Amino acid sequence: MKYNRIDNYGPNNDNPLVEGENVLYQVKPKKNAFIINQVLPMAPFALLWLAFDSAFIIGMLVGGVFKEQPMILLFIIPFFAIHMMPVWIWLANILTANKKWKNTEYYVTDKRIIIKNGLFASNYQTIYYKEIQGVDLKVGLADKLLGVGDVYIKLTDFGSTAFFDIEEANEVYVKLQKVVLDIQTDVEYPNALRPESNPGYNTKYEPKE
Repeated sequence: MKYNRIDNYGPNNDNPLVEGENVLYQVKPKKNAFIINQVLPMAPFALLWLAFDSAFIIGMLVGGVFKEQPMILLFIIPFFAIHMMPVWIWLANILTANKKWKNTEYYVTDKRIIIKNGLFASNYQTIYYKEIQGVDLKVGLADKLLGVGDVYIKLTDFGSTAFFDIEEANEVYVKLQKVVLDIQTDVEYPNALRPESNPGYNTKYEPKE
């Protein structure tokens, strides 16, 4: 799903929204970009590791080590099972990338930002607007070729999180900045000085296009 405005978003069995909370925008990563970025970064290291271990094992086979000392297999098999862990992790990323993509979504509501992800179950991360220090956009060379970008959310505790592999990332970046600024300003604006048409924070936030 691309960058979409949702006017009516009712609760369901897999929905973290609280009563009265409204989703302003829902964003999902671009599938092919998300899967490629899950698999590609670790590929050179994992393949090099696999080539090194394979050459070592083939060398022992050609040299007849296993025939001369069959008991050595009791050491070699568990050793390489552990030593090839980077390869197993890379293969696991390949096998689970599609499932991770299905479970990844980003929500911008009138109360907070919610990041949903997970493999076998849905995990949710909440970022309240008062915790946000800034919003950045990063588009690397691979991202540019895939037509995506990453929108980073910097937090006041010096941490950060991000919307990864988003289509129309510049638009998401600009509009997310506006939502953060509008709501942070509304929270900080002294109640006594609010106009009668906006008497408190319980008013509904309506982003203007």
